Amino acid sequence: MANYKIGVVGAGNMGAGIAQKLAQEELDVILVDMNDEKVQKGLETISSTLTEGVERGIFTEEQKTETLNRIYATSKFDDLTSVDLVIEAVFEDLKVKGSLFQKLDDLCESKTIFATNTSSLFVKDIAQFTQRPDRFIGMHYFYHPAKNRLVEVIPHENTSKETIEKTMLIGKLHNKTCILVKDSPGFAVNRYFVPFLNESVHLLEEGVANIPTIDAAAKEAFEIGMGPFELMNVTGLPIAEHSSSYLSKEISEFYAPAALLKEKVNNNDNWPLEGEIVEQHFPFIKKRLFATVFGIAASQVDEGVASIEDTDIGAKVGLKWKLGPFELMNKYGLEEAYEAVEELNESRVGFHDSSLLKEQAQKNQPFSFQFIQTEIKNGIAYLTINRPEAMNALNPVVVEQLEQAFDQAESSDKVKGIAIQGAGKSFVAGADINFFIDCIENNQIEKNVAFTRKGHYLFRKLETSNKVTVAVLDGLSLGGGSELALACQHIVATNQGSLAFPESGLGIYPGLGGMLRMNHQIGEELTKYFVMTGKTIRANTALELQLVSDVVEMEDIEATIETIVEKGTEDKYKEREIPASLDSLIEAFSEENVQKMLNGEKPKNVDPELAEKLVKILSYKGPIALKTINDLINKQVSDSIEEGIELELDYLMSIFKTQDALNGLVASTTGSRPEFVGEGKKV
Repeated sequence: MANYKIGVVGAGNMGAGIAQKLAQEELDVILVDMNDEKVQKGLETISSTLTEGVERGIFTEEQKTETLNRIYATSKFDDLTSVDLVIEAVFEDLKVKGSLFQKLDDLCESKTIFATNTSSLFVKDIAQFTQRPDRFIGMHYFYHPAKNRLVEVIPHENTSKETIEKTMLIGKLHNKTCILVKDSPGFAVNRYFVPFLNESVHLLEEGVANIPTIDAAAKEAFEIGMGPFELMNVTGLPIAEHSSSYLSKEISEFYAPAALLKEKVNNNDNWPLEGEIVEQHFPFIKKRLFATVFGIAASQVDEGVASIEDTDIGAKVGLKWKLGPFELMNKYGLEEAYEAVEELNESRVGFHDSSLLKEQAQKNQPFSFQFIQTEIKNGIAYLTINRPEAMNALNPVVVEQLEQAFDQAESSDKVKGIAIQGAGKSFVAGADINFFIDCIENNQIEKNVAFTRKGHYLFRKLETSNKVTVAVLDGLSLGGGSELALACQHIVATNQGSLAFPESGLGIYPGLGGMLRMNHQIGEELTKYFVMTGKTIRANTALELQLVSDVVEMEDIEATIETIVEKGTEDKYKEREIPASLDSLIEAFSEENVQKMLNGEKPKNVDPELAEKLVKILSYKGPIALKTINDLINKQVSDSIEEGIELELDYLMSIFKTQDALNGLVASTTGSRPEFVGEGKKV
């Protein structure tokens, strides 16, 4: 992992959680607090959380020990002298934070970046306490920071580009989904989430409905697990009251805390959640809460606080909403959304009239989302698939936008190479399964075929481009994501990178050329092994098989890509020597042994333990899918890439018409084991 050393100041719940997450992802951490008692309490909090993870099977005891060993806990601030980044997580008070950073400014080397975890103060105001405003930035973590993946990265007007880039990199190194947000009140997420809570209290004050009814209506409207009152009980009513007061002071009186909320905080009470749910009040409640969120979300985009896409990512990743505000507007209807916002704006002082929402409503067209971000650095066009909440899954819109971005980069004289990467902790987690399910259930399987054909067309462009194409495999890739990576001329991976083909467990086969390209690189037997079993190909194994060009640290990715591009293209289908350690798998997946295993028999000339294990693994896979995979791989051995693509497309209609395909795809969305019925059963 990276050589970065990170300091965290404040060993309370937030600071301890931040330190834990950094250490979990193999970064060295120095955790500092005012005295040894607070430091020890922070370590105990981390240890307790990790123990809970071990009990739930998330970590092993060894991983827990390794994580704790990466945290050096101390009350000596001098130990922070040479760290690369200090993240502050102390009391939410400007003087307290400012005093801390004054102290750190004298102690730390000039290279050290300062980051504040403030949730309400202006980053620029805290930066003024230091002599390094260019190396000062906000990193707003969401509770629990060891579990919640969202971080709002907030540069102020004097933060340097280098500081932003390094902060975003460190965010990625500890598997955070980072969104870039303007230094403004509430930043991107709390700006609409806090009023969502506060407006629920206003509804109660007005006598619209009781607490259980408002909670139930909100859960149904926003497709969330807890309603606003239950959420406030869990997170603390004082936080909602304090945040509302701050937003009111900085923006307008609309945001002021409801009188009943202030009363509850003064009395140190929680909300009573019991009572009858009256569904006839749902429409009014939903309309009001939607209006609140829609008006604020649209206005903050007007103000340049965050993009449409990042506003939605914030809700889906940070708040665990199924849909973000703009997706909800599309679902609700743009004209209806604007009418609701206008109604609230007319009745309440200090609300918002968004020009963005007004224009969209007048056009009566849903908001569109840009899922591909393009940045050109040193002659390399970096195309980032930005759907982290969906693990960057491919659907027709994403593929269309990726092709447009690729075509634009390929035609640019400024571009020598094109790198494709994913936002968040994944590369690309395959094709969007819900799209496949919808096509099957609506008897529109031809749309699946058309989508796959378009994907093949794009992937072949990547493979044959006169510009060097590189996939950046940092994190999980599944199915279509692995096929996208294999279509590029090179793959550069980190130790977090992996390839895998889970399709046989879904009752289908990899349809975007992944097994075809692996067949031409590592041979049919190993291709059958990886595709039929769905076993993960870790980065180092992929390097041994020469599927991957390099395995490097994340911070070395760009330099490695630049070197590859300078060397130019090479034949990725060249002959190679397969490691002898894989000979047993090659024998196990000979054609004779594959036929035996498809019949539930153990393969010959294979270690008995391995033979039994393989038969068991295949018994959980779709039988039609396994036979189809075997047939395709056998035929594709002698096919050109173009011929192999057409062969894959020829089989698609028949596989998607099986009951196995529908059962497998649906089961994957519920986390259950699919029931495969085998030959002769069609949808």
